[in-house]
Amino acid sequence: MAKKDYYELLGVGKNATDQEIKSAYRKLAMKYHPDRNDGDKGAEEKFKEISEAYEVLSDKQKRSTYDQFGHEGMRNAFGGGGFQWENFTHANDFSDLFEGLFGGGGFSDIFGGGSSGRGSRRGSSLQCKVDLELKEAAFGAHKTIVLNRAESCDECDGTGAKKGTSSKKCSTCNGQGQVRVSNGFFSMARTCSTCNGKGTIITDPCTKCRGTGKVKKQKKINVNIPKGVSDGTRLRMTGEGEVGENGAPRGDLYVDIYVKENDIFERHEDDLYCQVPISFPTAVFGGEIDVPTLEGTVKMKVPEGTQSGKIFRLKAKGVPHLNYSGRGDQLCKVVVETPTKLNDKQKQKLKEFADLCGEDVNPQSASFVDKIKNMFM
Repeated sequence: MAKKDYYELLGVGKNATDQEIKSAYRKLAMKYHPDRNDGDKGAEEKFKEISEAYEVLSDKQKRSTYDQFGHEGMRNAFGGGGFQWENFTHANDFSDLFEGLFGGGGFSDIFGGGSSGRGSRRGSSLQCKVDLELKEAAFGAHKTIVLNRAESCDECDGTGAKKGTSSKKCSTCNGQGQVRVSNGFFSMARTCSTCNGKGTIITDPCTKCRGTGKVKKQKKINVNIPKGVSDGTRLRMTGEGEVGENGAPRGDLYVDIYVKENDIFERHEDDLYCQVPISFPTAVFGGEIDVPTLEGTVKMKVPEGTQSGKIFRLKAKGVPHLNYSGRGDQLCKVVVETPTKLNDKQKQKLKEFADLCGEDVNPQSASFVDKIKNMFM
């Protein structure tokens, strides 16, 4: 049987916004949920179809593939075996909608969300901010940050039970941390409400951690900033988040990079821009000037007759590329400084120069005047 169009299943147009797609799915999910249509196999199938449609259309990449290639393009989207409930990644988006169904387990339990394994919850991930100077962002840096994160309680070794005592196996889930409930085509694993998924019950909790097995501790973390990062770059440090439960892995630490503005340079991707003042004689006769770079000053040749606003390129003097070799360039815009506070002799010489040049003193201006004359002829 040919698969139905995802847009038609949800009753939205191909230009529907993310919010319109979400609203359409919410409305249909309430209508066709098996708990509201006891024994109706047609409703069960419809619910599965609209859930598959929402999974595709709510994902930007999957939706783009579907729009270009239709169902053929989705052949391998779900591992080649077609849509299964474990492919539904938006369960938590609708937890409020399904709260109370299946005995109050919540929508995430229907799709097997929550903890993975008996009481083995991965530690929470953390986020922090690091401020960098432009030079640090360009060439990398080593930073030390201080976090308050959850660590295993050293009083009870992370068990949560008072020293000298032990936890007992939960009788409700028989130590599994989950109970299974079948309803129609669903076979769900729901977190045990008695032990909260731990599989064990603590009757005499540790006084230091109050039975959680975790305490907050201050921790110094060394962060290696790679060269070429930019403002808004996010670095992931695997396993530097909070401690997990019952031997589960730690969470991760996400480091958000903020690069301060620089007084001299303006960054555009990996190129640097700056303005360099030059004197009037240098612009006329040419010469060498000192130009600032991230690695100190360098000499740059200025040809004679250089106009104010001319841009010169210094190859490979920009920011190193992130994750691959090479560097951007530095672009220097020269600005001719107009002499001020001239003495009488200097003014006289400059006037003599202007008289000698006549209208040819500034060829750009002369060309501009010619254009105006032509416009009104």
